[in-house]
Amino acid sequence: MCDDQPTLRADAAAARPWWKDAVVYQIYPRSFLDTNGDGVGDLPGITARLDYLKALGVDVVWLSPHFDSPNADNGYDIRDYRKVMAQFGTMADFDAMLAGMAARGMRLILDLVVNHSSDEHAWFVESRKGRQNPYRDYYIWRDGKDGGPPNNYRAFFGGPAWTFDDGSGQYYLHYFAAKQPDLNWENPKVREEVHDLMRFWLDKGVSGFRMDVIPFISKPPGLPDLTPEELRAPQFVYAAGPKLHDYLREMRREVLDRYDTMTVGEAFGVTPDAARDLMDSRRGELDLVINFDIVRMDIDGWRKTSWTLPRLKTLYTQLDQAAGPFGWNTQFLSNHDNPRSVSHFGDDDPAWVERSAKTVNTLILTQRGTPFLYQGEELGMTNYPFQTLDDFDDLEVAGRWRDVKHRVSEAQYLANARAMGRDNARTPMQWTAGPHGGFTRGKPWLAVNPNAEMINAEDQAARPDSVLANTRALIAFRRGSIDLREGDYLDIDPDHEQVFAYRRGERLLVLLNCGRETVRYALPDGLAVDGAAFGAAEVEGRIVTLAGWTSVILTVRDA
Repeated sequence: MCDDQPTLRADAAAARPWWKDAVVYQIYPRSFLDTNGDGVGDLPGITARLDYLKALGVDVVWLSPHFDSPNADNGYDIRDYRKVMAQFGTMADFDAMLAGMAARGMRLILDLVVNHSSDEHAWFVESRKGRQNPYRDYYIWRDGKDGGPPNNYRAFFGGPAWTFDDGSGQYYLHYFAAKQPDLNWENPKVREEVHDLMRFWLDKGVSGFRMDVIPFISKPPGLPDLTPEELRAPQFVYAAGPKLHDYLREMRREVLDRYDTMTVGEAFGVTPDAARDLMDSRRGELDLVINFDIVRMDIDGWRKTSWTLPRLKTLYTQLDQAAGPFGWNTQFLSNHDNPRSVSHFGDDDPAWVERSAKTVNTLILTQRGTPFLYQGEELGMTNYPFQTLDDFDDLEVAGRWRDVKHRVSEAQYLANARAMGRDNARTPMQWTAGPHGGFTRGKPWLAVNPNAEMINAEDQAARPDSVLANTRALIAFRRGSIDLREGDYLDIDPDHEQVFAYRRGERLLVLLNCGRETVRYALPDGLAVDGAAFGAAEVEGRIVTLAGWTSVILTVRDA
């Protein structure tokens, strides 16, 4: 193992990595496209839509888990890391999908879910057979304390983070569901197993991994009780284990440095300053991190709170400064664990949804970093109109309801779940205005949003003014702009409550009107406009007129 202060890598300033200029598109395979009528998306469905992704301008596909799983947490509970989930297809289907991507110049990264496995994984099946089993130490087992669990850790899906195993008389640790026991990374055999399964997929031709809750792999020494304050947000304790950096450097040394890869760490529980070390290119750990400060800025446990544009701007600046010259951020506003971006940060009223979706996507695609679009974001897909708690499939909604139902009304809890629940992003992709949005000819595993009649890919592909057309054009513009791909970021008006205005590189100024009211926006002294580089706006001297929920990229110079 290395010490905490690694020798900085001499090759950190080598040729610019390909992933800095890429546009990443996340596919949640269960909800993308069903080709066999069973109501569940599959790998052949992805292969069938590769030309759609190529036309959009996608460079990299991030595939949410496709591995064999009992689906306690929709694939994030893995039973066999080297096998394809039967609902999604076969290994031959995977190979065909990967070959199709390669033929179109696209790369694939996979979800690496190795903080925990399924309790049905062969390792855990063996581990729970007894304290002397050779796989016992693959997981974290402890005796109880005072007739209860070993400590007061809470699971993210509700209840204690410990489950008692009658057969062996001890508790096992699970930060998530009881069917997702945490792996013991202190055991070098576990780390070797992880390295080996990474090589298996890299040797097939994948280009890297998005690493699920990777900061949690190093556990707090001694597993002491959490304080009442820590219990409010335990992720910040779970992510602060002392050996995380050692484990990541070992992973790079033993595996990643031998391939041309992109590594993205889900930095749940990691502050922007702490994330700096994870993605510092001189340290040899991760390439990028997925930071949750923005998408969770208005979440307090199960509650939806409020956000303001000045607060959002502050977070963008903090994240950019934390990355600094040696780090690189992901830029995203939605994924499979968060609500739809147009509903969260835009305006999903039917009269405003298209305009605000264009504005939100402009924000994602013009920040400094690698943009990550989530499936359907290019169409402006919205949150689902959940009517009851029974409408949700997500075990997080059910688990948290069990925790709070004694003190919160169902109506209050439902209102918060409707706004922030993970199933908002998991409703099936809206391909057409036909039955089930063209997703399946069977019964979909989760209901399709009824607004698929108005928001769908077939309609938008035929309209030059659609969200899809705008997103395609914006990705193409970004690809040709060195200012967007490589330039610095500077917020020029952090306190404005409706307009987000920032410089990118030497020549570009991005203006976003994040509200319904038209704004006559005064540019700062010393800045001259040479014209619109993308989009259109009325410019009179230093005044730019921005209609409600519109955006424009201006070419500017210092006057």
